[in-house]
Amino acid sequence: MLLYTSLKIFHYQEKLDSLPLGSGEVKAPIHIRIKPTNICNHSCSYCAYRASNLQLGQDMDIKDRIPASKMAEIVEDCIDMGVKAVTFSGGGEPFCYPHLAETARSLADGGISIASLSNGGLLKGEAAEVFAHRGTWIRVSMDGWDGPSYAKFRGVSEDEFGRVMQNIENFQKLDGPCFLGVSYIINRDNADHVFEMGQRLKDIGVNSVKFSACVVSNEGSENNVYHQPVFEKIKNQTQRAVEELADDNFEVFDSYHHLDEKFSKNYDWCPYQQILPIIAADQRVYSCQDKAYNLDCGVLGSIREQRFKDFWFDGQEKFFTIKPSRDCNHHCVSNGKNIMIHEYIGADPEHLPFV
Repeated sequence: MLLYTSLKIFHYQEKLDSLPLGSGEVKAPIHIRIKPTNICNHSCSYCAYRASNLQLGQDMDIKDRIPASKMAEIVEDCIDMGVKAVTFSGGGEPFCYPHLAETARSLADGGISIASLSNGGLLKGEAAEVFAHRGTWIRVSMDGWDGPSYAKFRGVSEDEFGRVMQNIENFQKLDGPCFLGVSYIINRDNADHVFEMGQRLKDIGVNSVKFSACVVSNEGSENNVYHQPVFEKIKNQTQRAVEELADDNFEVFDSYHHLDEKFSKNYDWCPYQQILPIIAADQRVYSCQDKAYNLDCGVLGSIREQRFKDFWFDGQEKFFTIKPSRDCNHHCVSNGKNIMIHEYIGADPEHLPFV
């Protein structure tokens, strides 16, 4: 069965049909990303939330975190609204949030599927136990291949690489159903170690590795210029990993590619902000993960003084203030899915029978 596919949303026809302005009742989001805290125990050199030349995170306050009482309220609302899944992500490191275990457990008790992104440094203790036995997936972001490289990329001690690898191995020993993946972020400096790390991660019991390009600019062409000197070398390794490492117990997803197509947009409203919005540590709701902490053109509204469900169901207009062709000429993970949804919605009803 496919884990990575852009077609998941087409299993939710009622939601799709509710998306256009004026279509009727607002439906709950299918999936929400919650950024519980902006504190992080790593300081990655390429972190899009902290790089001054990238639009993502441009208005982020590192001190922000969702108060425990507001988080409990959000959990209640997600359950009441019928949200299907919640993923915890950054901003900061979700496992730095002191109420993560309690929050994740409450969501799971309410029938919501849970997952988290993590750097793996704190993947232990009660929170790890909750995700191992109640979570659907965890994905750990990595880049280095040994202690010195990891310390260079992430501003941590040289011991951290070994701790992360041990945390991953220990998490698998908890023997829960949670699917543990690693997102290996590729840059020029680790270009010689891509296949090597795929093999090492398989050896310690990881279920999946996803190879992705680091984003260094708001311009797609500049990203391609950065990756061009090592592109073929890396593609040879990612394809080798697919051919030699992938099997029934280990997935290899090669997402390393040129980035141009994710930047420019030719449509004027974004369907995916109604499908997968962001609740961030500043208690604002953002349109997507690629516009989080952009106060000028990414905010749908604040829930600091109101409940999330009251905000969400209060009309459709807020979902049409952001114009992707004008406001979103930057990296966008949902661009391809948005294009398919526009095509689905735009089909002439008189010609639908001619399949």
